[in-house]
Amino acid sequence: MANNKMTTHLDVVSAEESLFSGRVSYLLVSGQEGDLGIMPGHTPLLTPIKPGMVKMVKQHGDEEVIYVSGGFLEVQPSGVTVLADTAIRGEDLDQAKAEEAKRAAEEQISNPSQDMDYARVAAKLAQAIAKLRVIELTRRK
Repeated sequence: MANNKMTTHLDVVSAEESLFSGRVSYLLVSGQEGDLGIMPGHTPLLTPIKPGMVKMVKQHGDEEVIYVSGGFLEVQPSGVTVLADTAIRGEDLDQAKAEEAKRAAEEQISNPSQDMDYARVAAKLAQAIAKLRVIELTRRK
């Protein structure tokens, strides 16, 4: 099949479900060191991913954005797998809840209590910001 040469198989799975399984021509993932662009034929890779997005251009040009709370990206010659702790389609995210989570985390960081776990609060802030970014990207399409 000629189209397979310009696409790669992608699976996006979370602990709860498989969110996507199909062919894509391009993939953008939020890696620990920055965004990673993956195209067919990419060098094999295994890397952790941070809270952020999986933005894909499907085989026929449609785009989709999925929020992931973290996990791993594996690139092999046979395909790409995103193993996410949590994954939610961009259109299923609740903007009001994400904005409230961001505000609450920022408030905790600005006014820390004695028993505050800074790393946990910072992780919640990063997740809320990532959700808002995915919501913004989803609305632009």
